[in-house]
Amino acid sequence: MQTLGLGTTATRSEGRLKSLLWPSVRSDMDVDYLTTQGFWICFVVAAITAALSVASGAYFGILDALFFYLGGNGVRQRSLTAAISVFLVYSLSSVVVGGNAYGGPRILICGLLLANVRAIWIASRWRSSGSMDESPAPLSETIGDKLCDLLPAMVWPKTRVVFYIFAVLEIAALGLAVVRLWGR
Repeated sequence: MQTLGLGTTATRSEGRLKSLLWPSVRSDMDVDYLTTQGFWICFVVAAITAALSVASGAYFGILDALFFYLGGNGVRQRSLTAAISVFLVYSLSSVVVGGNAYGGPRILICGLLLANVRAIWIASRWRSSGSMDESPAPLSETIGDKLCDLLPAMVWPKTRVVFYIFAVLEIAALGLAVVRLWGR
């Protein structure tokens, strides 16, 4: 029954709002839920970044959208480095853009990405403690399931190194931009 998700351990241990802002991990179902949630946060950031880039004519921003999408794949595959990289890039770009441009939503998204880092960190500690149950089987019934469950498992192993190089370049460029802003 647990394999089918019908047992008592297959339920999430907290509500949606708490898992967004202050997640905890008590079961493998929580780990799966938090990595899925982290993927969707990164996916929404990627979609918004792409839409704003195309609408403003700043097509270079599509590379940022690709970065956030690849980072979401890493988050879904429980990569702490990907979660930290996505948080750092979004936070640094928020500083570079300034607080006046979409200030409230940017702060909220930074908070969600930071909670995402915490969730992945807790999940990695959970996995290393040996207390992990059998992971839920990936779903493939809807397009959302395929996008969130199947695609990251195929994309992340092939693009992981590219993402890490991309992350170093993004963080370095944004770090230099922040230093230049503080130097004014």
